[in-house]
Amino acid sequence: MARILASMSIAAAVVLAGAGASAAEQTVTLAVDNMYCTACPYIVKESLAGVPGVDTVVVSYEEKTATVTYDDQKTTLDALTSATAKAGYPSRAMP
Repeated sequence: MARILASMSIAAAVVLAGAGASAAEQTVTLAVDNMYCTACPYIVKESLAGVPGVDTVVVSYEEKTATVTYDDQKTTLDALTSATAKAGYPSRAMP
């Protein structure tokens, strides 16, 4: 019985360690085109927030940027830029 419990504990530890190691939170700042009015940041924010895996979005009208924190196991940079482009605001990752 003790042997079985020890094996189960080791297996559970391996699974938990692997799950945490594979998912990574990423943060990217996007340069966003076509933001010309004060309503634009709201539209950009909503388009990004609707992408599965996005955790937080901060949009700056003054700097024409959007900073996005997301789970890279659930979404990609391409999905983020596609979301803003579909809303009328092409974007690209800033260096």
